Amino acid sequence: MPKRAAHIQRTTKETDIELSLNLDGSGDYDIATGVPFFDHMLSHVAKHGLLSLTIKAQGDIEVDFHHLVEDVGIALGEALAKAVGDKRGLVRYGHCVLPMDEACVLCALDFSGRPHLRYDVEVQPHKTGEFDTELGQVFFAAVAANANLTLHLQQLAGRNSHHLLEAAFKAFGRALDQATQLDPRRADVPSTKGQL
Repeated sequence: MPKRAAHIQRTTKETDIELSLNLDGSGDYDIATGVPFFDHMLSHVAKHGLLSLTIKAQGDIEVDFHHLVEDVGIALGEALAKAVGDKRGLVRYGHCVLPMDEACVLCALDFSGRPHLRYDVEVQPHKTGEFDTELGQVFFAAVAANANLTLHLQQLAGRNSHHLLEAAFKAFGRALDQATQLDPRRADVPSTKGQL
């Protein structure tokens, strides 16, 4: 069986990103974006998604973190799309309801080939540390668009901005692990259309 992995190099006038992903990893990661809170969130995706994930990223973070966060999301989405390939044998769907102290976030996703994000996570205040909390939505929108993923994130409970974002990233990792598993009973593409 071919390794379900991808390597993405993305360089623009605003960012320089190198990302490697292995869907059949062990939760190991090496992440350095220059934005400590973002590194912390990305480490949860790898650890709880049982991915092997390496990200080396630089960007114009002296302006703000937007370009870097969005472009890492683009690169991760491209890597996911490449790693799942033609989706033969893929479970396809994944979901998780994840509690993080007082916070609880639902994540449901589908490798549908139809990019869509529904993001109902109301994070207050607008910063956690130096990280603009609205960048959570920016990141997930970029991932969904570039992985051709239908992605729903819904806040069920919570007020603490760190806990809500952490619950969202962890839930995404768990749902991603579930959806990218291979079903030993299936050799075809999991769709009545015959392709995704």
